[in-house]
Amino acid sequence: MQAITVQDRAAGVSGLTLSEVPHPHAAENDVIVKVHAAGFTPGELDWPSTWTDRAGRDRTPTVPGHELSGVVTELGYGTTGLSIGQRVFGLTDWTRNGTLAQYTAVETRNLAPLPADVDHVTAAALPISGLTAWQALFDHAHLTTGQNVLIHGAAGGVGSLAIQLAREAGARVIATGRAADRDTALGLGADTFIDLQAEKLEDTGQVDVVFDVIGGEILERSTALVRPGGTLVTIAEPVTVHPHNGRAIFFVVEPDRARLAELAQRLRDGHLKPIIGAVRTLAEAASAFTPDKRTPGKTIIRVTED
Repeated sequence: MQAITVQDRAAGVSGLTLSEVPHPHAAENDVIVKVHAAGFTPGELDWPSTWTDRAGRDRTPTVPGHELSGVVTELGYGTTGLSIGQRVFGLTDWTRNGTLAQYTAVETRNLAPLPADVDHVTAAALPISGLTAWQALFDHAHLTTGQNVLIHGAAGGVGSLAIQLAREAGARVIATGRAADRDTALGLGADTFIDLQAEKLEDTGQVDVVFDVIGGEILERSTALVRPGGTLVTIAEPVTVHPHNGRAIFFVVEPDRARLAELAQRLRDGHLKPIIGAVRTLAEAASAFTPDKRTPGKTIIRVTED
């Protein structure tokens, strides 16, 4: 089968190639999924888990990508809860071969059934972005109705879903980004937009929750915006500066089958809409890691035509 592989860590993105690789094996409690659409994170070539297994052993050549939507084609020993021919979507393990392939092996606990009226490209944009936004806002920051939340990177895959989830929860949303992101953020339901290149972040005043996806200087400056008792949550980097009388949390998204199903239902009900930035073929996946121009939303790789 065909897959995008990488085996030279020093080569970075230039080391990504379309290769012929063996068909995956379904271990205990696994399923084999025929991948229809897949998502990836551009920075994952810097993650240690891309290059080693859980025991720290080299596992190159590896297949990147950790989001998928597709159809179950094979069940491993002891697998229950899913059936051959079933449409599924989800988030794969960080230390195993990923989703930029025609087939991949996935633990069943990482997958949720995909309703027939949700297309694979849309579903592939939900797992990491949707779960990250949910876990940041509600599991870690405990956002509630009437609170103020500042969301950085509002037009990105994670930020755009965070705006929608926060608005549905009854929070007031302040979104940030570049000037070109203003209409997108306001259209998703943000109450206010801050252009980080032309406006002062500090003019937002204090908020109950800051959700950061950028890191660096923006993360550090955001700590002063958290009111006493509030929370700053970031996925960009471990926190070194903490809010005064507030909490600061760095986390990595975790699989959650039940929450994936809830996100899919919100999508079906019209309460959630991922922004698809670009759709590429598997052969174009390597170039998608380094796009020649910035596009809002999530880049999706269409592996198999529906």
